[in-house]
Amino acid sequence: MLVRTALREAAVADALMRASAVTVIAVGKAAGPMLTEFVQSASVPVQTAIGIGPVQPGTLPPETLWFEAGHPVPDERSVEAARGALHVAHRTADDDLVIVLLSGGASALMALPAEGLTLGDKQETVRRLLKGGATIHELNTVRKHLSAIKGGRLAAATRARVVTLVISDVVGDDLSVIGSGPTMPDPSTFADALSVLDARGGRASYPGGVVSHLERGTRGNIDETPKPDNPHIQRSVARIIGGRMTAVAGAVEAARSRGYDVHTIDAPIVGEARAAAVMFANHVRQALSRLAPPLCVLGSGETTVHVAGSGIGGRNQEFALAMVPSIADLTRSAAQEFEAVFGSIGTDGIDGPTDAAGAIIDATTVTRAAAGGLDPAAYLRNNDSYHFFSALGDLVHTGPTGTNVGDVQVALIA
Repeated sequence: MLVRTALREAAVADALMRASAVTVIAVGKAAGPMLTEFVQSASVPVQTAIGIGPVQPGTLPPETLWFEAGHPVPDERSVEAARGALHVAHRTADDDLVIVLLSGGASALMALPAEGLTLGDKQETVRRLLKGGATIHELNTVRKHLSAIKGGRLAAATRARVVTLVISDVVGDDLSVIGSGPTMPDPSTFADALSVLDARGGRASYPGGVVSHLERGTRGNIDETPKPDNPHIQRSVARIIGGRMTAVAGAVEAARSRGYDVHTIDAPIVGEARAAAVMFANHVRQALSRLAPPLCVLGSGETTVHVAGSGIGGRNQEFALAMVPSIADLTRSAAQEFEAVFGSIGTDGIDGPTDAAGAIIDATTVTRAAAGGLDPAAYLRNNDSYHFFSALGDLVHTGPTGTNVGDVQVALIA
């Protein structure tokens, strides 16, 4: 539906009608559905179509060349996929049109190390940044400056006009950050990328080849990522067709259909997961002071986790675990008795390196944990939210959803 609606926009429809040939490159967790909807809805035939995603969908347009690739850390399949995308981009002519269908996860799924770097260099750098709690802006600033395809380089590789339709998984919908902006001018620099390494463990924590590459870039020995004055970039435009508020709108509709009054937190839920959980609990208290149950409080965004322990989990599970003291306190301090359930869920169905989408807690979590000899604070210190919720049976398993617009936090008060 999102792609079909975008194709009705005058600028997109005009670009399609004027093109001599249309090439489609779909990359991200929603690549399969986006590509299928485009081919079914476009008013012109597609000459070339490639899709890049974590899992090949069951059905695809017959002319599609599909690349299954690695996420959240790129692998050799990601490199092959990136080469495939560059290959079709190079083959286009001036009066052709390249449609890029971009969604969450594209940074890892389409990865080609810059000259002189290895895939291992990039993998280790991504792992260290993720473990260090880097934000998506920080992570993708580094990725763009270690890549031969990100940071506008895909658009720079084609002579054709480029139209990018984007389902955003980035808070703020910065087009240069989503998927590391393969078709967008890049405002960040090699110096910015080095600053990220300095702030997230220091340069000595990263592969020597990566540090050397970025330092050479700051000295001008390596070309910067394409900027707005690049002639190829000037022929590239993009549209956000969906994002975190799309998911929130769906949740609002579902909650109201079940009889809940709904309070939506407009500001994105960001920052360290355990700190964001405390802030979310405060939002729930404020909503309860003005609205009567049954009440649904909704938030969305993307938090980070600084991993100091040896456990397993994801940002949504850590968020839920950090909420445990808050729900007990909230229940005790309420002026009236009610039941409360909290959850934090990744819209892609994948939370960190686990098979869960997130986790839920309720007023019984503390007593059930105590009965099982589980100390929530100890599990939180060890970043081991997965094993805590697994023992209680409170993980949420949805399986991959085929899209990603960040995370959704929900409080249900009855």
